[in-house]
Amino acid sequence: MMASQRSTPSDRGDLDLMDGFEVPPHEQWQQQVETVLRKTGLLTEGDPGPQVPEDLLATTTHDGVTVRPLYTAGDEQPEAGHPGLAPFVRHSRPQGCVAEGWDVRQRHTDPDPAVTNREVLADLSGGASSVWLRLGPAGLAVEDLADALHGMHLDLAAVVLEADERYEQAATALLDLAAERGVRPSALRGNLGADPIGVHARTGRAPDHSPAVELARRCAESYTGLHAIAVDGLPYHDAGGSDAEELGCSMAAGVTYLRWLTEAGLDVDTAAGLLEFRYAATADQFGTIAKLRAARRMWERVARVCGVSEHARAQTQHAVTSSAMLTRRDPWVNMLRTTIATFAAGVGGARAVTVQPFDAALGLPDGFARRMARNTQSLLLEESHLAQVIDPAGGSYYVERLTDELAHAGWEWFQRIEAAAGLPAALDSGLVAERIAATWNERHTAIAHRRDPITGISEYPDLDETPPRRAAAPAEPGGGLPRHRYAEDYEELRDSADRLAETAQRPRVFLATLGTLADYNARASFARNLFAAGGIEATEAGATESVDDVVEAYRRSPSPVVCLCSTGKVYAERAAATARALRQVGAGTILLAGKPQEQPPEGVDEFVHTGSDALRILTEVHRENGAKR
Repeated sequence: MMASQRSTPSDRGDLDLMDGFEVPPHEQWQQQVETVLRKTGLLTEGDPGPQVPEDLLATTTHDGVTVRPLYTAGDEQPEAGHPGLAPFVRHSRPQGCVAEGWDVRQRHTDPDPAVTNREVLADLSGGASSVWLRLGPAGLAVEDLADALHGMHLDLAAVVLEADERYEQAATALLDLAAERGVRPSALRGNLGADPIGVHARTGRAPDHSPAVELARRCAESYTGLHAIAVDGLPYHDAGGSDAEELGCSMAAGVTYLRWLTEAGLDVDTAAGLLEFRYAATADQFGTIAKLRAARRMWERVARVCGVSEHARAQTQHAVTSSAMLTRRDPWVNMLRTTIATFAAGVGGARAVTVQPFDAALGLPDGFARRMARNTQSLLLEESHLAQVIDPAGGSYYVERLTDELAHAGWEWFQRIEAAAGLPAALDSGLVAERIAATWNERHTAIAHRRDPITGISEYPDLDETPPRRAAAPAEPGGGLPRHRYAEDYEELRDSADRLAETAQRPRVFLATLGTLADYNARASFARNLFAAGGIEATEAGATESVDDVVEAYRRSPSPVVCLCSTGKVYAERAAATARALRQVGAGTILLAGKPQEQPPEGVDEFVHTGSDALRILTEVHRENGAKR
């Protein structure tokens, strides 16, 4: 999907390596793809023309953006400009992060100040360049801030605060601590974390924004190295929102903060410089790269319209690996997800990156998980030299087009919010909640049908795993937008199955395998994987030559749910008779693994196949097992 732009000989003044080679026409590619699709059965002889193969291979994102299988120089795309220059698509600074790398920012949520202090010092000595502290009821007590930062040089490493409604007290505590230690105000770096709009989104309560304005004024006057306000897109992402919805909400929040700050007397350039934008980075690497590039383009346009000078329009970005994509089951796979997300954040041009430990969804991370999170960034920076190239995705036909389409989709949503009197009003009216809920429902359906697969959860689950245990993390505030994790429903089924296994018997399905191993193996493997996603044990008959063989195996391992597994030819010969015989010996629901047809064989209740509503089927199997007991 990603093809790089190729300069011509006249551009470079040297030999064209393509000289002498015929450039294949697009129609030739279409014909080759069509041939392959016909061999796989995705196209039949009656299907029309050469456009069909491309349609079959295209996918649509939750923003309605069509991702095509091939992008070429013929795709129209706007001029991306140069790094450090408007519209800042290619980076917010001319030098990118080449000189010092991006800011390795690690998050701390443990309420014990001694533990937090130990972890802060370990992070800073292990490669982190700044710390992000969760304060208030969901983290460290504000009064314990000094103990948590004991031994840390506040003029050498940046501090970022997140304290919800207590942001004013947290910021005051940090500034007072710096004064006590004799740190020059201009030497402080980081973000005071004032974000009343984010609190509004998380809790449904709109706190007074005047303390945020006052903190911004103090930073503008004395603490010139500090950002005062975090423009947080995570509440909208964590609620199940799309990339464009996260972008639109962050633009609307940024505009609201500009209004509040300029109404309080700050000039617009200074106000813009006090904002730091926070975005989620996911395992969709191209989506994340395009989102960060689109965000800078969108903010440049907003700032230009608001009268911000060109040098002050560059957006400062903090990327955080997504909480929504993390899993509690098979949590080690989260290390792979966060590595991809961190790569995408770096390529996308984030100025600061936070990697969440792989066990963050289980509770408070342990030392090993924190170390792996740090080393993920160190490897990409020090060994892969990722920051040494400014905008490595620049010029990709696919990334440039996706950046443009995301920017337009996000801008359309931003305009709807502004037409509704701004983000605070849109939160109060339910406009934001309703829009994001609709996207979550669409995403949830795709996850349930495994069109959006989750490795280790809905695909290739480990039924025998023993998840690590972690101390419970403090509860996050609620009352506003919900918090979702993509794996939550599958994990609820897994938890239920494990509880049943401790007291009685794990939910079971009997695989009625018909014929030889070659006949049934493919669909039996599919079925085992499907049922394991719900914590359901699958036992199978093995190779069988007759209905009696299947019935005998079933008697040895009875289950209220049976799934027939074989080829279409064997189904035609034996499925109906096998289903009738199994009913007679106690089978309840009978499923058949295979492509759905107009009418299932006699005695079969339902087909299970790629694209089935897996969550519904697994839930019903749980229910059947419970009823049986």
